[in-house]
Amino acid sequence: MYKKYYSQFLTANPVIQHYSSHAHHYWPDVTRDATLQYWDDSAKYVDDKLSYIFKTKIPSTQKLIAETLNISCPEKIFFASNSQDLLNRLSSCFEAQKNISILTTDSESYSFDLQINHLAKDKFASIDKVSTAPFDDFEERFIEKIMSKQYDMIFLSHVFFNSGMVVKNLKKIVESVKNGNTIIVIDGSHGFMAIPTDLREIEDKIFYIAGSYEQGPIMEGCCFMALPERYGYKFAGATIDFTALYRLNAVLTLFKQEGLTVDKIHSHIQRLQQNFRNHLLEIDHHYLTEKNIISVDYKHHGHFLTFAMPSSEHAKIMHDQLKSINIGTDYIGSRLRFGFGIYQKDCIDLKALIKKL
Repeated sequence: MYKKYYSQFLTANPVIQHYSSHAHHYWPDVTRDATLQYWDDSAKYVDDKLSYIFKTKIPSTQKLIAETLNISCPEKIFFASNSQDLLNRLSSCFEAQKNISILTTDSESYSFDLQINHLAKDKFASIDKVSTAPFDDFEERFIEKIMSKQYDMIFLSHVFFNSGMVVKNLKKIVESVKNGNTIIVIDGSHGFMAIPTDLREIEDKIFYIAGSYEQGPIMEGCCFMALPERYGYKFAGATIDFTALYRLNAVLTLFKQEGLTVDKIHSHIQRLQQNFRNHLLEIDHHYLTEKNIISVDYKHHGHFLTFAMPSSEHAKIMHDQLKSINIGTDYIGSRLRFGFGIYQKDCIDLKALIKKL
């Protein structure tokens, strides 16, 4: 019933089984109109364009995001073209010559991991990384590490990009940080608009970063950061191309008008994932089996299923083979990911497709 929002992409890709929707979503039809609307507004307002956007589009988008995450002050949400920009703004909080102490995990996004590894190499930071595996006791191990010493920054994903595992108790983790000067960053890239999220009780203790790319589900170009009230406009950033913000606004407005909540989106994806797993039981394949899915709790899981492959080479070969029969996936190292979007069919004949390999 949600396919109607994605008619143009579906029409353009009639034979594709699109399982890359955790990172490369099809775009809702309204995003095309929103792109044109930004052009038209730019032509209409010219020198007054930014004044119009800051008075209308930005407050509207802030409010829509705040409603989705249950944030009390929409004005605390600021935008950027990418998460790297937001991370750079956070880095500016520290003294130039200070050696920053950072606690994080071994399963964070490439952009963050690359940045902190460079900081460590140049002696600007000392990094502690907690392994997310085994996941059944990860939260306890992470809290133990938090309490072991004083950190300048704690960076943690809500949903880990290389497994789909969800941190269940963000509140408990955040409240275990006793040093009021510690900057706590929650990466919501694979959680926003995917996992029902209520930040009200911790909103003034964390920096929450997410965007419209991974689970938006829109397209690249619009990231945002919700921050503690005391930091104010320190993280406002500079002028950007607001095309992506128009698109984000259009999709969030559409979903609100249609009553398409994150809870409904999540429930729909869970049904698709259950259906997918049922199909796995019907096929005889050496890699695409239930036992190879990295999972602890399917009830608390991101919108993609991750298969553990023997090596990165095996993952690439499997990805390429699936692509040859019009099944789109992606892989991270030795892990093959099947993502699910609300525009997918309820029943996919995986058995028939796999026979073609």
